[in-house]
Amino acid sequence: MATGCNAAVAVPPHKRSDTETTSTIEISGWRLTSTSLPISNGAEIDACQAEVGINLPEMFFGNNSLVLEWFGPDSDVGIPPTRPDSEENKEDVDIKPESKPLWRYEFRAQEALKRVHRGPSEPGDGCVKVGYSEAWLKSRTGPAAESPMPEMVEVKPYDWTYTPLYPGHTSVPNDLDNDGFVPADPENPQHAIPISELQRPDPILFYAEIPLYEDELHDNGLSILTIRIRVMPGSLFILFRFTLRVDDVLFRNFDTRVYHSFVRNPPLVVRDTRGWETPYKHSDLCCQTLKIYRH
Repeated sequence: MATGCNAAVAVPPHKRSDTETTSTIEISGWRLTSTSLPISNGAEIDACQAEVGINLPEMFFGNNSLVLEWFGPDSDVGIPPTRPDSEENKEDVDIKPESKPLWRYEFRAQEALKRVHRGPSEPGDGCVKVGYSEAWLKSRTGPAAESPMPEMVEVKPYDWTYTPLYPGHTSVPNDLDNDGFVPADPENPQHAIPISELQRPDPILFYAEIPLYEDELHDNGLSILTIRIRVMPGSLFILFRFTLRVDDVLFRNFDTRVYHSFVRNPPLVVRDTRGWETPYKHSDLCCQTLKIYRH
């Protein structure tokens, strides 16, 4: 039992296993595995670049991942095996064959980059353009110098900010529409992520933070994709976050939150995906206001 400022929280049976590159917890029919390795090498980058069809971010962690595997409510995954009382009884231990997951959900950098926009930008696709100075525009010479020139021009034939409209993906089974998720019922409280529960000081049985990629956008800002997972006695929670800053242009977030309660019936996985962006000048106004009040 673990205690906090709330009532005592019962810690269910679970198993942990860790290596230099992976961390795994098995609990309540789930196996959750995080993998964290150094940035990909040249051969791995070339192979992935050929697969996804765009230049990769400066720091690309192609071997990193978070994998969720669900073995069902009647599975013994996460329950430590019963040990014999004596050496003579060791042969009596019932070793069961490895079961296969009923559902597997993954977060991987390669899959995220496959969801980055390719080709020339179109209205509403979210691509970001970089502004060039009027002096540069006026310096243009040649036959097209008198042609109208937009104030914003594209610098790459794909979304160079690496914004991925990717909430993770289901790999088992691999034939589900929308990864097996259905629209949530706003009137059903079990279809919402319980923020108050996540704010409780419950024990953390498992935590991992996994980088997938990062790019400084040729000194024009910063683009980062990361995963965080924490497992408490009663639930698991994942924050999969893309954060973008393009200097003097905008800020953008694309978040996917995944929640599952180990005690709710029926068992549900809640996935909440949303994004926002704001012009850079709005944040500058906020900073100036804070400076005024700080003094």
